[in-house]
Amino acid sequence: MSEISAQPPSRSLKGKVAIVTGAGCAGEGIGNGPWWWPCYSCSSRRHLRTAAGEEAVATAVREFGRLDILVNNVGIGGAAGTAVNVDMADWARGLEINVSSMVQMTKYAVPAMAKNTGELRGSIVNMGSVAGLKGGTPHLLYPTSKGAIVNMTRAMAAHHAADGIRVNCVCPGMLYTPMMYANGLSEEARAARKARSLLGTEGTGWDCACAVVFLASDHARWMTGVILPVDAGTTAAVGIGLPKSASVNA
Repeated sequence: MSEISAQPPSRSLKGKVAIVTGAGCAGEGIGNGPWWWPCYSCSSRRHLRTAAGEEAVATAVREFGRLDILVNNVGIGGAAGTAVNVDMADWARGLEINVSSMVQMTKYAVPAMAKNTGELRGSIVNMGSVAGLKGGTPHLLYPTSKGAIVNMTRAMAAHHAADGIRVNCVCPGMLYTPMMYANGLSEEARAARKARSLLGTEGTGWDCACAVVFLASDHARWMTGVILPVDAGTTAAVGIGLPKSASVNA
């Protein structure tokens, strides 16, 4: 008799306990995840204390009895400039917030998840960016840190698979979120961002959040080490907007 269930895995996160870091946003509205229902959220906008990750996990376990999901959503634009003129103190701070904070949270989340029963015991979703896949931004820190998150995700997936813990990464494209418009975004710049996608449409934080929920849920039970772009095809093609005559086989 087949052991395959007649019912698909659940998309619901009902009964799951989650920690979502960076669950605050610049300005009002939906950002890259702050709408979620975290049982406990850790602020990303101040220096990460050594005990912060341990405290967050301990609080979740104490209040809810377990930890099933960690969404490492913390991140900042970080230091401006290229290698020639970047401020190294700002550079170090940006790496600490964008990369080290995820290590800090995972350090304590994994042992808590490993105590759960069942074949699959936990899910970690790291927030990357298409900037970490392609580069090409005017500043060095942001694509560097997001690129680190991409390969860190793959390494974590390999390290913690034996514990039944999945680790995946969402890489949003040019979404229209409070992080972008809080400090002002011209209509011209907004239109240019939208034109970068193959679909020619504008994404929002909801698009990113839905991808996170999918990877966190049992619908993605056989997925780990995945780097999932949510970018309307921006990273799928080069030369978007170029005339046909500019093609190599015109």
